[in-house]
Amino acid sequence: MTESFDYFVISKTLQCWYEQNKRELPWRETKDPYAIWISEVILQQTRVNQGYDYYLRFIRRFPNVKALAKASEDDVLKQWQGLGYYSRAHNLHAAAKQIEEIFHGEFPKKYSDILSLKGIGEYTAAAIMSIAYREPFAVIDGNVLRVISRLFMIEEPVNSVRGKKKIAAIAHAILDPQHPEIHNQAIMDFGATLCKPKQPKCNDCPLQVHCLAFAKNVVSEYPVKNKSTKITNRYFHYFHIIHNDHTYLCKREANDIWKNLYEFPLIETSKPSTFIELQNTASFTRLFGANHDILFTHQSHVKHILSHQIIYADFYKVEIPDSENFSLPDKFQKIPAEYITDFPVSRLIHKYMENY
Repeated sequence: MTESFDYFVISKTLQCWYEQNKRELPWRETKDPYAIWISEVILQQTRVNQGYDYYLRFIRRFPNVKALAKASEDDVLKQWQGLGYYSRAHNLHAAAKQIEEIFHGEFPKKYSDILSLKGIGEYTAAAIMSIAYREPFAVIDGNVLRVISRLFMIEEPVNSVRGKKKIAAIAHAILDPQHPEIHNQAIMDFGATLCKPKQPKCNDCPLQVHCLAFAKNVVSEYPVKNKSTKITNRYFHYFHIIHNDHTYLCKREANDIWKNLYEFPLIETSKPSTFIELQNTASFTRLFGANHDILFTHQSHVKHILSHQIIYADFYKVEIPDSENFSLPDKFQKIPAEYITDFPVSRLIHKYMENY
Protein backbone atom coordinates (compact mmCIF):
# COMPACT_ATOMS: atom_id res chain seq x y z
CA MET A 1 0.00 0.00 0.00
CA THR A 2 1.51 3.34 -1.06
CA GLU A 3 1.69 6.37 1.19
CA SER A 4 -0.68 8.35 -1.07
CA PHE A 5 -3.20 5.51 -1.02
CA ASP A 6 -3.04 5.45 2.77
CA TYR A 7 -3.91 9.14 2.79
CA PHE A 8 -6.78 8.58 0.36
CA VAL A 9 -8.18 5.77 2.52
CA ILE A 10 -7.93 7.88 5.68
CA SER A 11 -9.98 10.70 4.16
CA LYS A 12 -12.60 8.41 2.66
CA THR A 13 -12.92 6.50 5.93
CA LEU A 14 -13.41 9.78 7.83
CA GLN A 15 -16.06 10.92 5.36
CA CYS A 16 -17.97 7.63 5.56
CA TRP A 17 -17.87 7.78 9.35
CA TYR A 18 -19.07 11.41 9.25
CA GLU A 19 -22.03 10.68 6.98
CA GLN A 20 -23.27 8.13 9.52
CA ASN A 21 -22.39 9.95 12.73
CA LYS A 22 -22.33 13.70 12.08
CA ARG A 23 -24.05 15.95 14.55
CA GLU A 24 -26.96 17.94 13.16
CA LEU A 25 -25.95 21.55 13.71
CA PRO A 26 -27.50 24.74 12.28
CA TRP A 27 -24.27 26.09 10.80
CA ARG A 28 -23.97 22.91 8.73
CA GLU A 29 -27.20 23.74 6.95
CA THR A 30 -25.77 26.83 5.24
CA LYS A 31 -22.99 27.89 2.89
CA ASP A 32 -23.25 31.50 4.05
CA PRO A 33 -19.65 32.52 4.89
CA TYR A 34 -20.91 34.97 7.52
CA ALA A 35 -22.80 32.28 9.44
CA ILE A 36 -19.89 29.84 9.12
CA TRP A 37 -17.51 32.53 10.40
CA ILE A 38 -19.69 33.22 13.43
CA SER A 39 -19.94 29.50 14.25
CA GLU A 40 -16.21 28.93 13.96
CA VAL A 41 -15.37 31.86 16.22
CA ILE A 42 -17.93 30.83 18.84
CA LEU A 43 -16.60 27.27 18.85
CA GLN A 44 -13.03 28.37 19.53
CA GLN A 45 -12.34 27.37 23.16
CA THR A 46 -16.04 26.50 23.48
CA ARG A 47 -17.76 23.11 23.40
CA VAL A 48 -20.54 22.61 20.85
CA ASN A 49 -23.23 22.04 23.49
CA GLN A 50 -22.34 25.35 25.13
CA GLY A 51 -21.93 27.33 21.93
CA TYR A 52 -25.11 26.06 20.22
CA ASP A 53 -27.58 28.45 21.88
CA TYR A 54 -25.13 31.35 21.70
CA TYR A 55 -24.87 30.84 17.95
CA LEU A 56 -28.65 30.89 17.49
CA ARG A 57 -29.06 34.04 19.61
CA PHE A 58 -26.14 35.79 17.94
CA ILE A 59 -27.42 35.07 14.42
CA ARG A 60 -30.94 36.18 15.37
CA ARG A 61 -29.62 39.44 16.78
CA PHE A 62 -27.04 40.04 14.02
CA PRO A 63 -28.25 38.11 10.95
CA ASN A 64 -25.65 39.56 8.58
CA VAL A 65 -22.44 41.56 8.40
CA LYS A 66 -24.25 44.89 8.16
CA ALA A 67 -26.24 44.27 11.34
CA LEU A 68 -23.11 43.29 13.26
CA ALA A 69 -21.11 46.25 11.95
CA LYS A 70 -23.84 48.74 12.91
CA ALA A 71 -24.33 47.31 16.43
CA SER A 72 -22.91 48.99 19.50
CA GLU A 73 -20.00 47.31 21.25
CA ASP A 74 -22.08 46.95 24.42
CA ASP A 75 -24.77 45.11 22.45
CA VAL A 76 -22.23 42.71 20.92
CA LEU A 77 -20.60 42.03 24.28
CA LYS A 78 -24.01 41.48 25.91
CA GLN A 79 -24.84 38.79 23.34
CA TRP A 80 -21.44 37.22 24.01
CA GLN A 81 -21.79 37.36 27.79
CA GLY A 82 -20.83 34.07 29.44
CA LEU A 83 -18.82 32.65 26.54
CA GLY A 84 -15.50 34.02 27.77
CA TYR A 85 -12.45 34.99 25.71
CA TYR A 86 -14.10 38.32 24.97
CA SER A 87 -11.40 39.33 22.51
CA ARG A 88 -13.30 37.07 20.09
CA ALA A 89 -16.35 39.35 20.31
CA HIS A 90 -14.22 42.50 19.97
CA ASN A 91 -12.57 41.05 16.87
CA LEU A 92 -15.86 39.93 15.32
CA HIS A 93 -17.22 43.45 15.67
CA ALA A 94 -14.07 45.04 14.25
CA ALA A 95 -13.92 42.58 11.34
CA ALA A 96 -17.56 43.23 10.45
CA LYS A 97 -16.74 46.94 10.20
CA GLN A 98 -13.76 46.09 7.98
CA ILE A 99 -15.99 44.08 5.66
CA GLU A 100 -18.41 46.99 5.43
CA GLU A 101 -15.69 49.58 4.80
CA ILE A 102 -13.17 47.67 2.68
CA PHE A 103 -15.27 45.02 0.94
CA HIS A 104 -18.50 47.06 0.65
CA GLY A 105 -20.44 44.68 2.89
CA GLU A 106 -19.65 41.56 0.84
CA PHE A 107 -17.89 38.76 2.69
CA PRO A 108 -14.53 38.29 0.88
CA LYS A 109 -13.93 35.17 -1.19
CA LYS A 110 -10.12 35.20 -1.35
CA TYR A 111 -8.12 33.47 1.39
CA SER A 112 -5.72 36.40 1.74
CA ASP A 113 -8.61 38.86 2.09
CA ILE A 114 -10.31 36.73 4.74
CA LEU A 115 -6.99 36.40 6.56
CA SER A 116 -6.66 40.20 6.60
CA LEU A 117 -9.75 40.56 8.79
CA LYS A 118 -9.33 41.33 12.48
CA GLY A 119 -9.02 38.20 14.61
CA ILE A 120 -9.12 35.71 11.73
CA GLY A 121 -6.20 33.31 11.62
CA GLU A 122 -5.27 30.46 9.32
CA TYR A 123 -7.68 28.01 10.96
CA THR A 124 -10.80 30.18 10.62
CA ALA A 125 -9.86 31.34 7.12
CA ALA A 126 -9.36 27.73 6.02
CA ALA A 127 -12.71 26.70 7.53
CA ILE A 128 -14.56 29.46 5.67
CA MET A 129 -12.77 28.78 2.37
CA SER A 130 -13.41 25.03 2.51
CA ILE A 131 -16.94 24.96 3.93
CA ALA A 132 -18.45 28.03 2.29
CA TYR A 133 -16.53 28.00 -1.01
CA ARG A 134 -15.37 24.35 -1.27
CA GLU A 135 -11.75 25.40 -1.75
CA PRO A 136 -9.03 22.85 -0.77
CA PHE A 137 -7.78 24.38 2.48
CA ALA A 138 -7.10 22.00 5.39
CA VAL A 139 -8.54 23.06 8.73
CA ILE A 140 -6.24 22.54 11.70
CA ASP A 141 -7.84 22.96 15.13
CA GLY A 142 -7.17 21.17 18.41
CA ASN A 143 -9.18 18.16 17.32
CA VAL A 144 -7.25 17.81 14.06
CA LEU A 145 -3.93 18.18 15.87
CA ARG A 146 -4.89 15.36 18.21
CA VAL A 147 -6.14 12.99 15.50
CA ILE A 148 -3.09 13.42 13.28
CA SER A 149 -0.60 13.27 16.14
CA ARG A 150 -2.04 9.90 17.21
CA LEU A 151 -2.45 8.44 13.73
CA PHE A 152 1.14 9.22 12.77
CA MET A 153 2.77 9.28 16.24
CA ILE A 154 4.08 12.82 15.86
CA GLU A 155 6.91 13.19 18.37
CA GLU A 156 7.35 16.94 17.97
CA PRO A 157 5.24 18.99 20.42
CA VAL A 158 2.08 20.13 18.66
CA ASN A 159 2.41 23.58 20.25
CA SER A 160 5.91 24.06 18.77
CA VAL A 161 6.69 25.64 15.39
CA ARG A 162 8.21 22.42 14.10
CA GLY A 163 5.29 20.32 15.33
CA LYS A 164 2.71 22.64 13.80
CA LYS A 165 4.48 22.57 10.43
CA LYS A 166 4.60 18.79 10.44
CA ILE A 167 0.91 18.50 11.36
CA ALA A 168 0.00 21.07 8.69
CA ALA A 169 1.87 19.14 6.01
CA ILE A 170 0.03 15.92 6.87
CA ALA A 171 -3.33 17.70 7.17
CA HIS A 172 -2.93 19.04 3.63
CA ALA A 173 -1.72 15.65 2.36
CA ILE A 174 -4.78 13.75 3.62
CA LEU A 175 -7.27 16.44 2.53
CA ASP A 176 -9.72 15.32 -0.15
CA PRO A 177 -9.54 18.24 -2.64
CA GLN A 178 -12.82 17.19 -4.23
CA HIS A 179 -14.76 17.36 -0.97
CA PRO A 180 -12.78 19.63 1.39
CA GLU A 181 -15.90 20.81 3.23
CA ILE A 182 -16.91 17.24 4.14
CA HIS A 183 -13.36 16.15 4.98
CA ASN A 184 -12.70 19.10 7.31
CA GLN A 185 -15.97 18.80 9.20
CA ALA A 186 -15.48 15.03 9.41
CA ILE A 187 -12.03 15.15 10.98
CA MET A 188 -13.07 17.88 13.44
CA ASP A 189 -16.17 15.92 14.50
CA PHE A 190 -14.12 12.74 14.69
CA GLY A 191 -11.68 14.37 17.11
CA ALA A 192 -14.45 15.93 19.18
CA THR A 193 -16.57 12.81 19.63
CA LEU A 194 -14.35 9.75 19.08
CA CYS A 195 -10.65 10.59 19.28
CA LYS A 196 -11.20 12.63 22.44
CA PRO A 197 -8.44 14.03 24.70
CA LYS A 198 -9.39 11.65 27.50
CA GLN A 199 -10.95 8.21 27.20
CA PRO A 200 -10.91 8.09 23.39
CA LYS A 201 -13.24 5.48 21.92
CA CYS A 202 -10.51 3.45 20.24
CA ASN A 203 -12.61 0.29 20.09
CA ASP A 204 -15.17 2.12 17.92
CA CYS A 205 -12.57 3.85 15.74
CA PRO A 206 -12.73 3.11 11.99
CA LEU A 207 -9.13 4.34 11.66
CA GLN A 208 -7.83 1.93 14.26
CA VAL A 209 -5.94 -0.15 11.65
CA HIS A 210 -4.08 2.98 10.46
CA CYS A 211 -3.29 4.40 13.93
CA LEU A 212 0.36 4.01 14.93
CA ALA A 213 -0.30 5.12 18.51
CA PHE A 214 -3.01 2.48 18.92
CA ALA A 215 -0.75 -0.20 17.46
CA LYS A 216 1.85 0.56 20.12
CA ASN A 217 -0.74 1.09 22.90
CA VAL A 218 0.43 4.66 23.55
CA VAL A 219 -2.65 6.67 22.50
CA SER A 220 -2.78 8.48 25.84
CA GLU A 221 0.74 9.84 25.29
CA TYR A 222 -0.31 11.88 22.26
CA PRO A 223 -0.38 14.66 21.35
CA VAL A 224 2.99 15.66 22.77
CA LYS A 225 2.96 19.19 24.16
CA ASN A 226 5.48 21.61 25.61
CA LYS A 227 4.86 22.67 29.19
CA SER A 228 2.02 25.14 29.50
CA THR A 229 2.29 28.81 30.44
CA LYS A 230 2.68 29.64 34.12
CA ILE A 231 -0.62 30.28 35.91
CA THR A 232 -1.02 33.66 37.62
CA ASN A 233 -3.11 34.11 40.77
CA ARG A 234 -5.08 37.35 41.15
CA TYR A 235 -7.18 38.61 44.07
CA PHE A 236 -10.31 40.66 43.33
CA HIS A 237 -12.57 42.33 45.89
CA TYR A 238 -15.89 43.52 44.46
CA PHE A 239 -18.33 45.91 46.13
CA HIS A 240 -22.01 45.60 45.17
CA ILE A 241 -23.24 48.99 46.36
CA ILE A 242 -26.93 49.65 47.08
CA HIS A 243 -27.94 53.29 47.59
CA ASN A 244 -31.42 54.69 46.95
CA ASP A 245 -32.25 51.64 44.82
CA HIS A 246 -29.24 52.35 42.65
CA THR A 247 -25.92 50.62 42.19
CA TYR A 248 -22.58 51.42 40.55
CA LEU A 249 -20.77 49.84 37.62
CA CYS A 250 -17.48 50.59 35.91
CA LYS A 251 -16.29 49.65 32.42
CA ARG A 252 -12.94 47.84 32.30
CA GLU A 253 -10.89 49.82 29.79
CA ALA A 254 -7.34 48.66 30.49
CA ASN A 255 -5.73 46.14 28.13
CA ASP A 256 -6.57 43.25 30.45
CA ILE A 257 -9.09 40.44 30.82
CA TRP A 258 -12.75 41.40 30.22
CA LYS A 259 -11.88 44.63 28.42
CA ASN A 260 -14.94 46.89 27.93
CA LEU A 261 -17.16 44.70 30.13
CA TYR A 262 -18.80 46.21 33.19
CA GLU A 263 -18.17 45.30 36.81
CA PHE A 264 -18.78 46.45 40.36
CA PRO A 265 -16.25 48.77 42.01
CA LEU A 266 -13.13 46.67 42.44
CA ILE A 267 -10.03 46.59 44.57
CA GLU A 268 -7.35 44.19 43.37
CA THR A 269 -4.67 43.15 45.82
CA SER A 270 -1.39 41.29 45.29
CA LYS A 271 -2.28 38.64 47.88
CA PRO A 272 -5.34 37.40 49.80
CA SER A 273 -6.67 40.17 52.08
CA THR A 274 -9.14 40.29 54.91
CA PHE A 275 -11.79 42.99 55.04
CA ILE A 276 -9.86 44.77 57.80
CA GLU A 277 -6.78 44.81 55.57
CA LEU A 278 -8.87 46.21 52.72
CA GLN A 279 -10.18 48.99 54.94
CA ASN A 280 -6.63 50.16 55.50
CA THR A 281 -5.86 50.60 51.81
CA ALA A 282 -5.90 53.90 49.94
CA SER A 283 -8.21 52.34 47.34
CA PHE A 284 -10.84 51.62 49.97
CA THR A 285 -10.64 55.17 51.32
CA ARG A 286 -11.08 56.62 47.82
CA LEU A 287 -14.26 54.57 47.40
CA PHE A 288 -15.89 54.92 50.80
CA GLY A 289 -14.06 57.56 52.79
CA ALA A 290 -14.36 57.26 56.56
CA ASN A 291 -18.13 56.84 56.74
CA HIS A 292 -19.09 54.46 59.55
CA ASP A 293 -22.80 54.20 58.68
CA ILE A 294 -22.14 51.95 55.70
CA LEU A 295 -22.99 48.28 56.17
CA PHE A 296 -20.63 45.77 54.50
CA THR A 297 -21.70 42.13 54.20
CA HIS A 298 -19.44 39.47 52.74
CA GLN A 299 -21.57 37.59 50.21
CA SER A 300 -19.32 35.01 48.61
CA HIS A 301 -15.81 33.83 47.84
CA VAL A 302 -15.31 32.44 44.33
CA LYS A 303 -12.44 30.72 42.55
CA HIS A 304 -12.73 31.57 38.84
CA ILE A 305 -10.35 29.76 36.47
CA LEU A 306 -9.25 31.32 33.17
CA SER A 307 -6.76 29.95 30.65
CA HIS A 308 -3.63 31.38 32.31
CA GLN A 309 -5.06 33.03 35.40
CA ILE A 310 -6.96 32.06 38.52
CA ILE A 311 -9.16 34.79 39.98
CA TYR A 312 -9.95 34.57 43.69
CA ALA A 313 -12.90 36.91 44.08
CA ASP A 314 -14.65 38.16 47.21
CA PHE A 315 -18.00 39.90 46.83
CA TYR A 316 -19.24 42.39 49.41
CA LYS A 317 -22.74 43.83 49.51
CA VAL A 318 -22.54 47.49 50.53
CA GLU A 319 -25.72 49.04 51.93
CA ILE A 320 -25.65 52.80 52.24
CA PRO A 321 -28.46 54.67 54.07
CA ASP A 322 -30.80 56.48 51.67
CA SER A 323 -30.19 59.71 53.56
CA GLU A 324 -26.43 59.47 53.02
CA ASN A 325 -24.94 61.85 50.44
CA PHE A 326 -22.85 59.28 48.60
CA SER A 327 -21.10 59.37 45.24
CA LEU A 328 -18.16 57.79 43.43
CA PRO A 329 -15.69 59.20 40.87
CA ASP A 330 -16.97 59.89 37.35
CA LYS A 331 -15.67 56.61 35.89
CA PHE A 332 -18.39 54.78 37.86
CA GLN A 333 -21.90 54.78 36.41
CA LYS A 334 -24.78 55.11 38.85
CA ILE A 335 -27.70 53.09 37.52
CA PRO A 336 -31.07 51.88 38.83
CA ALA A 337 -30.44 48.47 40.37
CA GLU A 338 -33.16 46.89 38.20
CA TYR A 339 -31.22 47.78 35.02
CA ILE A 340 -28.04 45.97 35.98
CA THR A 341 -28.79 43.02 33.69
CA ASP A 342 -28.78 45.34 30.66
CA PHE A 343 -25.00 45.69 30.85
CA PRO A 344 -22.48 43.17 29.46
CA VAL A 345 -20.52 41.64 32.31
CA SER A 346 -18.04 38.80 32.78
CA ARG A 347 -19.23 35.31 33.65
CA LEU A 348 -17.83 35.87 37.15
CA ILE A 349 -20.08 38.90 37.74
CA HIS A 350 -23.02 37.22 36.01
CA LYS A 351 -22.85 34.18 38.30
CA TYR A 352 -22.82 36.47 41.34
CA MET A 353 -25.87 38.38 40.07
CA GLU A 354 -27.77 35.11 39.54
CA ASN A 355 -27.51 34.39 43.25
CA TYR A 356 -27.76 37.85 44.77
